[in-house]
Amino acid sequence: MATPLGEKIRELRKAKGYTLDRLAELTESSKSYIWELENKSPPRPSADKIAKIAAALGVTADYLIDPTETMGVEDATDNAFFRKYRKMDPATKDKVRRMVDLLGEDE
Repeated sequence: MATPLGEKIRELRKAKGYTLDRLAELTESSKSYIWELENKSPPRPSADKIAKIAAALGVTADYLIDPTETMGVEDATDNAFFRKYRKMDPATKDKVRRMVDLLGEDE
C-alpha cells in the first residue's frame, strides 16, 4: 500500500517524465529502493535520501515528508524555487528578476 510520501514521489517522478531507473540514478539509489518508497508501507528513508529525491524532483523535503501537505506538483515546485530565491544574495536576486522581466515581455 502506498503512503503519502510514496504517492508524492510517484506523481512528481511521472510529472518530470522520469523512470524509476532515472530517479534512482539522480539520487544515487537503486531502482528497487525507489520502487519500495513508492509502493511499500512504511518507508524509512534517511534524511539524506529524502533531500536527494526532493532536489531531483524540484521540491522541498518538507513537501515530501509532510503527510498534511497537499499542494499540487506545480505549487510544490514553485515553493522550492522561492525557498532557493530567498537565500540568494541581492545581486543574484536582481539578475533573476531581470530575467523574469525579459521572459515576460513576450506575453
